[in-house]
Amino acid sequence: MKYNTNAVIEKNITLSFEFERYLLEHPESLEYIPSGAEIVLLPKYDSQLYRINLASARKAKRKDRKAKIIFVEVDDLAPLKSRLVNPKVKARPTLRLA
Repeated sequence: MKYNTNAVIEKNITLSFEFERYLLEHPESLEYIPSGAEIVLLPKYDSQLYRINLASARKAKRKDRKAKIIFVEVDDLAPLKSRLVNPKVKARPTLRLA
């Protein structure tokens, strides 16, 4: 399946969000990212998006040879998990608010 522009944007938004979450949990990783660098996320689990993002990085580098580009290869994304504790689906709520 070939990705359209919206699919590429959506997938990269997800990757970016998860990478930001990773950096919040592992701030020591920031020391490997120079100030002003462009970060290119390369998902190893999605060869098509990997190639698209790599091609975009190469194009950006041709436009600005001084650009700092840092590549982050991602092996996989873990499945999303809900943080809800013991949810109960009901037709009516148990508690009545006055």
